[in-house]
Amino acid sequence: MAPALIETPQLPVRSASKAVASGGLADYKEAFSSGPKVFNSEAETKGTAKQPPAKYPNYLPVWDLEKKYEPLQPFTHKEHGKDADPTFPNLLQNAKVSELTSNIGAEVEGVQLSKLSDKGKDELALFVAQKKVVAFRNQDFADLPIQDALNYGGYFGRHHIHPTSGAPKGFPEVHLVHRGAEDTTARDFFETRTNSVAWHSDVTYEEQPPGTTFLYLLDGPVAGGDTLFANQAEAYRRLSPEFQRRLHGLKAVHSGHEQADNSRGRGGAVRRDPVANIHPIVRTHPVTGEKALFVNAQFTRKIIGYKKEESDYLLSFLFDHIAKGQDFQARVKWAPGTVVVWDNRVTAHSALLDWDDGQRRHLARITPQAERPEETPFESK
Repeated sequence: MAPALIETPQLPVRSASKAVASGGLADYKEAFSSGPKVFNSEAETKGTAKQPPAKYPNYLPVWDLEKKYEPLQPFTHKEHGKDADPTFPNLLQNAKVSELTSNIGAEVEGVQLSKLSDKGKDELALFVAQKKVVAFRNQDFADLPIQDALNYGGYFGRHHIHPTSGAPKGFPEVHLVHRGAEDTTARDFFETRTNSVAWHSDVTYEEQPPGTTFLYLLDGPVAGGDTLFANQAEAYRRLSPEFQRRLHGLKAVHSGHEQADNSRGRGGAVRRDPVANIHPIVRTHPVTGEKALFVNAQFTRKIIGYKKEESDYLLSFLFDHIAKGQDFQARVKWAPGTVVVWDNRVTAHSALLDWDDGQRRHLARITPQAERPEETPFESK
């Protein structure tokens, strides 16, 4: 049974989002440059003396700088995890499941995601909600026609179109993570930064952020470029009951303005006017009933009703708590044929920029949106 909800005020932040988001804690961080100004079409399609051409040229990014999308409108999300058989007969019958850690993550072999029935997809949503992040190996996802991959992802929610990223030509719903051949900007980045870690949950500035999310490898370095994941539900559970009680009822502003400004600054696209939205600091998963921290350093700017110094102090503690929690984190290594599926509502993640020899890193993300974040009443342990 879905947990009872605390009523969250529907504040009109879209129309005044820049003002609402200003003056808060901001450290938007991108570890390498991307966009039309640095994209080298010849190196990507033909290769270089040291690097081969892109394996999936149909997934190479384009940026339509003239295209503008209307603001996203609210929609009713259907959560398929609620319909799942918790014994997973349609998902894991022939699977080998290996736990990544004791409290977050799994690796699965023997399942072909593209062949799952709707019942299997329902079970996938539940399994990922429970495990937080799951790496499926030896998948054919990257070899499907792009529209077929989108049709698959669309089962889990309305597709999110990213406001700034490149996308395959004709498929703006696909978010691309692309660092091209011979890109050595890591060396420049580390002239001013000590690390590339940037914990975040994807596009939490939207009114209805993503839920079950898919990321699949197209090209990657032989070593490096792993992705870190943090269990935000376990991060919440690690806090004392009195601290948990204090967080309940608090709401924070999540802003996309800094991301848009960053894209404009490097000559990139801003395909939709940036927004800010207000979400509870503790949200409840609609299927598992778990409470999880719902803040991240990339997009969460300030706590409603707190003065700047108070808000910065509390958010800094929460960001630090998540970043230091290596005992509720997992590190996912990429390999050809890997599809990583995570629940964006109860996890944070960070890519790692730890190779600088010019090898390409190219991944595609399908990002179904979910419900508006809600919280349920505080329950003491």
